[in-house]
Amino acid sequence: MSGALDTLLDRLVVPGYTKLGYRFRSRSWPADDPRPNALAGKTAIVTGARGGLGKATAAGLAALGATVHLVVRDAAKAARTVADLRGEDPNATFVLDECDIADLDAVRRYAATCTGRIDVLVHNAGVMPAHRTESPQGHELTLATHVLGPLLLTELLRPNLVNGRVILVASGGMYTQPLPTDPEYRDPPYRPATAYARTKRIQVALTPLLAAHLAPTFVATMHPGWSQTPGLTSSLPTFTTLTKPFLRTPIQGADTTVWLAATTPQPPTGNFWHDRKIRPTHYLARTQESEADREHLWTYCREATGL
Repeated sequence: MSGALDTLLDRLVVPGYTKLGYRFRSRSWPADDPRPNALAGKTAIVTGARGGLGKATAAGLAALGATVHLVVRDAAKAARTVADLRGEDPNATFVLDECDIADLDAVRRYAATCTGRIDVLVHNAGVMPAHRTESPQGHELTLATHVLGPLLLTELLRPNLVNGRVILVASGGMYTQPLPTDPEYRDPPYRPATAYARTKRIQVALTPLLAAHLAPTFVATMHPGWSQTPGLTSSLPTFTTLTKPFLRTPIQGADTTVWLAATTPQPPTGNFWHDRKIRPTHYLARTQESEADREHLWTYCREATGL
């Protein structure tokens, strides 16, 4: 695909984010696919892996040879997920771990159980509560799930992640929001989709700072386009109904995450990706932030997690 057509698909949003964009772009990918068994002997952790993108990511990493830890809030409810994955790939190795990423105390307990080298850490866990909800530590739930928990887990696993790869699953919805001055969303009215998009903007804005902090560990954010997942259906039922014919499958949505985790040579760190290509982080002038804004939020988030 030509660079001009790829860019046009991205700017028009609807064709680029749907399965149409995936089909057009993926025609040129086979030569760029990770080699077979690219992750053999390696360990990967995927949060929010009970279903949707997380489950598809776990399957993709395991197909390349990784031992995959599925981190979920409720292990009993995720037992069916593991059974499904093992049924689809009997030779793969899956481990079910329980941890609520929004609960910073639970994150600390979980990190303390992780021993040995970790080669891939995928922060996929996501929430979109209908009303403003707080984590056990009193943080707004989308901020705790999408930003604070991932930052804390990554920092605690830093000794295990030397030369590893950290990937955060963001959302194209972040393009609509600037970096918030009220990250805990205390000012009403609370809008679920706005809370979600704001925290995804924070993920993307902090990625270069996290990459510099963790170097030489690779860090990236990506967005999966519009993918048909249980989370999307429950959170945005009207949107799902209207776009259903065009939604990507979870496997298509997870493709770039798996590619970033396994492709060689390692891609450049600290960037935002979609469909295996670095994308702009802003399209609207009103969403631009300064370096000082990013540093201020970086400091807030690290202090909020006790780092």
